[in-house]
This record gives sequence, structure tokens and C-alpha cells, in this order.
Amino acid sequence: MSKISVEVPDELLADLDEHVGDDGKFVNRSEAIRASVRKMLDLLDEIDERHGRLEDD
Repeated sequence: MSKISVEVPDELLADLDEHVGDDGKFVNRSEAIRASVRKMLDLLDEIDERHGRLEDD
């Protein structure tokens, strides 16, 4: 798995941390960010499909 580095505003990171850890929905920040990226890509695919921009596999 590749590693990347991103800059995240402190307020956004604080919000994210509320959902990470023993009492959160995600085990760690990486899992939360991966889930968010997957969701965003799904949404972009839906938008592209509605506009006829998806290529057939």
C-alpha cells in the first residue's frame, strides 16, 4: 500500500478524531480517510454516470 502525505486543517482533523479510536467508527485515521476517499470516488462515479461520462469496462 502506498503512503501519501497531506495537509489537513486542525479543525477538520479534530472532527475526524471524534470518529477514530476505541469509541469511534474507525480504528485509526488512515482507515477513516480511506473510507472517505472510497465514498467520494463512488459519488464522482455516480455523477459521471448521470452525465454519460463513464467508459464501459
